[in-house]
Amino acid sequence: MLAILQRIIQEVSQARDIEQALAIIVGRVKEAVQVDVCSAYLVNQQQQRYVLMASDGLNPRAVGRAGLAFGEGLVSLVAERAEPVNLDYAPDHPRFHFLLDTGEQEFNAFLGVPIIHHRKVLGVLVLQQRARRRFEEDETAFLLTVAAQLAGAIAHAEVSGGIDRLVTGINGGVSLKGLPGSPGVGIGTGLVVYPPADLDAVPDRQVEDIDAELEVFEDAVNLAKADIRGLQARLSVALSEDDQVLFDAYLQMLSSASLTDQVKTRIGEGSWASGALRATINEHVQMFKAMEDPYMRERAEDIKDLGRRILRFIQKGRHKPPPYPEKTILVGDEITATMLAEAPIDRLVGVISAKGSSSSHVAILARALGIPAVVGLKDLPVARMEGQSLITDGYNGRVYVSPSASIRNEYVHLAREETQMTTELAELRDVPAQTPDGFRIPLYANSGLLSDISPSLLSGAEGIGLYRTEFPFMVRDRFPTEDEQVGIYRQVIEAFANKPVVLRTLDIGGDKSLPYFPIQEDNPFLGWRGIRVTLDHPELFLAQIRAMMRASIGHDTLSILLPMITNISELDEALALIEQGYKELLEDGEQLVKPQFGVMIEVPSLIYQIGAVAKRVDFVSVGTNDLTQYLLAVDRNNGSVAELYDSLSPAVIMAIKQVVEGAALHGCTVSVCGEMAGNPRAALLLLAMGVDSLSMSASSLLRVKWVIRRVSRSRAQQLLEDVLKMETAAEISQYLGHALVEGGMGGLIRAGYN
Repeated sequence: MLAILQRIIQEVSQARDIEQALAIIVGRVKEAVQVDVCSAYLVNQQQQRYVLMASDGLNPRAVGRAGLAFGEGLVSLVAERAEPVNLDYAPDHPRFHFLLDTGEQEFNAFLGVPIIHHRKVLGVLVLQQRARRRFEEDETAFLLTVAAQLAGAIAHAEVSGGIDRLVTGINGGVSLKGLPGSPGVGIGTGLVVYPPADLDAVPDRQVEDIDAELEVFEDAVNLAKADIRGLQARLSVALSEDDQVLFDAYLQMLSSASLTDQVKTRIGEGSWASGALRATINEHVQMFKAMEDPYMRERAEDIKDLGRRILRFIQKGRHKPPPYPEKTILVGDEITATMLAEAPIDRLVGVISAKGSSSSHVAILARALGIPAVVGLKDLPVARMEGQSLITDGYNGRVYVSPSASIRNEYVHLAREETQMTTELAELRDVPAQTPDGFRIPLYANSGLLSDISPSLLSGAEGIGLYRTEFPFMVRDRFPTEDEQVGIYRQVIEAFANKPVVLRTLDIGGDKSLPYFPIQEDNPFLGWRGIRVTLDHPELFLAQIRAMMRASIGHDTLSILLPMITNISELDEALALIEQGYKELLEDGEQLVKPQFGVMIEVPSLIYQIGAVAKRVDFVSVGTNDLTQYLLAVDRNNGSVAELYDSLSPAVIMAIKQVVEGAALHGCTVSVCGEMAGNPRAALLLLAMGVDSLSMSASSLLRVKWVIRRVSRSRAQQLLEDVLKMETAAEISQYLGHALVEGGMGGLIRAGYN
């Protein structure tokens, strides 16, 4: 059964639309279980019906027409219960309802199981048989397994099918739901970006110069042949003749007309070489995976490897950047910092990432750039988004594909209102972040690149509250020297002359890696990251600490922040190394003013030792991104659980309150430098708690300043008092959102001004 299931999943994942996907399912399941009928009903919310969308055994003319209203029949019963219904004689059940057009009158036994995706019932899979009999447990288990394993593929195929229909002018567009990544409205054209040599990520793209594409493909095939011959020659001494058969097979496939001619045919029809290669390789992979012989099925992976090799040479042959539209919305399975950096900022109006959460790095970078973003669209058919007319609603986490004229006009209007609000907020740049009742709170900028400095200054930031030093490490092909680091840090400190600058020590690991220092782990967020890496490499830590202190000479504004501290022993060890570096510089004759030192509160264990931490350092900075992740046990980059990640969770709010109160007992100041600081809703609570400063992306700073200048601290404290009685993040978010709307600041949480 497992082999059958795997084959079904593979076939469905390659389906061109929902109709084909369901036809595959019902045919394969009926064959596997050996029943008279297998049918699939899908939910139609608009019609409030379960529509028969595929069947092997019922009247084919009923498919797409017949159906049951919500609450009607056994199919509805399965959906309502969200569990199987197994009946040996269905007509006896009180919920039984005949669908006369289907020809199901002659079938008596019934087994229905729900198809559930992300807690949502998408439809029902049904088996029927003429003979009266109760389906066996293993048959029920198999059907449940099929439904569970294929729910995601069905959801994906459903979206893909919708896009296929809108391309042909049917339905007037579709709306896809994800998670808010960066606020704002982006209206533009989709450009798919993807990592190199990733066949599955290659988008569909049409070209006009077919001869040029054919030349690119033929050159890539010839280079792949030469590469494989070179590999074969180098390994001929180490490999037996039998082991070298794979290389001969690769060369044979590259010379095979069935493979290369199919790619050329697709290019001749207008596809670019990469897309034509992807489609042809996938077709051949499917053909091999459908074979009965296990040895031949395993050759499917060889076909895919060959495709990746050719793609690599195709990409090497293209030395020009992709055709960025005038108003580009970047679309990808996982948008990286490099992809964002390569896009011309004057053309970039939106970002859509299938992976990620509101606090993943793509969202953080988009907010830093002030670019609207939607993330976590798990069923996004990335390859089909190239060239599509798109709207990115970063407030509600929604994407509109080929929107209707009415939707487009509405968002054009909202975008104009947002531009007006941004213009008016700019007037707040040089005024203090002070509440109407006189409470002042400094607002700092988060940064990581020298290019961030100018936007931070223009936003009215009163300093740098978090400079992520890992970015200068990530853009090099080796560790930067101490002198190189001095130059980088000095530029940051001098740009903010006489203003505080907080430099965080190297924080790699988790989802941040260095190309020349890879860290491969099964569970990277609980592994070797942050201070754990640098304490294991004191030579790196000392060089960075010395560079920071040398860069601050002549400026008494530097603070140094330690990330990912888990226990007091780590903190003591880090402080001892800092003292060592400080004394070494004094011995070298440097005229230093010792900077202040702080600890990031992002590992929950430190919440319960906040007193011990506060006695040792000058300040603590709450990193709400990781603190939320660890408190809620939610990987913030995992789309499957991203909806569970919410920094407005009561647990997170109470944890921060405990940190503020514990640090205050020892005269230790508290800042918040995570993305929560830039959230207008959360800013109300942090203001009420008495947090000493907030640090956020430059694009969020004026929005938060608007909140602080419009809401008195006493009003914020009333809101906090109410929030502390609430039990869910959704309730808290709704309550705080309502408070902002009441205060005339609705434009901070939704598109438009008020």
